[in-house]
Amino acid sequence: MFGRIFFAGNDPIIATLLAVATFGVGYLARPLGALVLGHMGDRLGRKRVLVFTVLLMGVATFLVGCLPTYDQIGAWAPVFLVVLRLCQGFSAGGEQAGANSMSLEHAGEGRRAFVTSFTMSGTQAGQILATGIFIPVALLPEDQLLSWGWRLPFWLSAIVVVVAFLIRRTLEETPVFEQEKASGQVSEAPLKVLFRDHWRTVLRVVAAALIASVSTIFTVYALTYAVNTVGLDRTSMLWVGVLANVVALGAIPFWARISDRVGRKPVFIGGSIGCAVLMFGYLWSISVGNYALIFLIGIVMFGFVHSATGGVWPATYGEWFPTKVRLSGTALGTQIGFAIAGFAPTIAVAISGDGPDSWLIVAVFLSVLVAINVVAVATAKETFRVPMEKLGLREPRTADRVRAGAVAE
Repeated sequence: MFGRIFFAGNDPIIATLLAVATFGVGYLARPLGALVLGHMGDRLGRKRVLVFTVLLMGVATFLVGCLPTYDQIGAWAPVFLVVLRLCQGFSAGGEQAGANSMSLEHAGEGRRAFVTSFTMSGTQAGQILATGIFIPVALLPEDQLLSWGWRLPFWLSAIVVVVAFLIRRTLEETPVFEQEKASGQVSEAPLKVLFRDHWRTVLRVVAAALIASVSTIFTVYALTYAVNTVGLDRTSMLWVGVLANVVALGAIPFWARISDRVGRKPVFIGGSIGCAVLMFGYLWSISVGNYALIFLIGIVMFGFVHSATGGVWPATYGEWFPTKVRLSGTALGTQIGFAIAGFAPTIAVAISGDGPDSWLIVAVFLSVLVAINVVAVATAKETFRVPMEKLGLREPRTADRVRAGAVAE
């Protein structure tokens, strides 16, 4: 729809590509937000970051609904849209890592993935709420939908922001951060420590976070392909996402609890490979217009199998870093990976063309991204039984141990 609202002066295909790219551009600001907000969170605490991010996200989202269209102010309309998307991206750069760090550090031993998984359950609930609100809006007559109907979900987001702000003001800072603060171990320059001692782990998180491409391909590219290329019913396709997210609400903590018992790696890797395989079936079912298979495969893939990755990555990434750089490391690594994933639909549209069989190259493209994720997770250390105070600590190199032993003698 944004192609017709904000890019109306372009060819329809180009307008769709630009609209999808506008979705992706918000991810460009995420690494910058991760640097700034991650630094603030590791120096000043997790709570302050979470209060700031929800306010910035809320204001930017509400203002999207207030924007004039291309027909009203011309090229300035997409410019303003991009600016607000960048504000949303900056906020998201610290939001999820802040919530994950706070949940992880409040969790007890043996329950870290389970407790942390509820940050992702919140994401799924938000997607259900957002899509559920848009379904009746999408049923409006075309002229009303394009003139004022599309604004309603953005305006209604103000209610969510007020509730979230009131809740976050009452949060308590995490015990492990308070202990480091009391003992003077909080770093004055967490980013310096991060880039000096943990840059390899940041790169590992970037590679692992490419699994988010499954979500962006499912929610953005597949919907665009189904409606604009194949000609399927928009409302039916939106319902696939709603039902998949409903299943995910239960599947995410389920997989997280399993990972607390058997480890992060087998659950994470199994979910990643399953998504790569099922995406072929999902996009094929869209190409042939089989609604029964679309609903079945879409719900199984995104609602259940993808939840295996969503249930464990919040704990997994956080456990790869020590407390003093946890928020910075997870924020920067995930947001760079998410930035790549955010442009996955744009790349998919660009490489696939507009034919009904264009889905195949997209499924192959996604499989390559998933393979990178699998290698990154498979080569990492298992952390589910490591005590909180020892998470992310580097083992001394052999030469350092020999030198320390010589000094001791």
